[in-house]
Amino acid sequence: MHLYEVIKRPIITESSTALAAEQNQYTFEVDMRANKIQIKEAVEVIFNVDVLKVATMIMPKKRGRRGRKEYTRSPAWKKAIVTLPKGQTIGLFNE
Repeated sequence: MHLYEVIKRPIITESSTALAAEQNQYTFEVDMRANKIQIKEAVEVIFNVDVLKVATMIMPKKRGRRGRKEYTRSPAWKKAIVTLPKGQTIGLFNE
């Protein structure tokens, strides 16, 4: 898998912005097949920073119901929280 295929998009929400400001942790949506080593290499190369730790989690798909029928509103996806050392930041989250 190519480095630029690993990271799909940054997740910029109120809670992820607070994590970035207080604990220097940044949140990304990543490919479901990517492991922690690939995520670490991708962030280090793309954003030119050092990565201390990577935490991953699979966010479950959201389901809906109309009567007796169930359907999928959004598919499952993988989230990665990347911890950087103090003094280093990622510019996407600071704008």
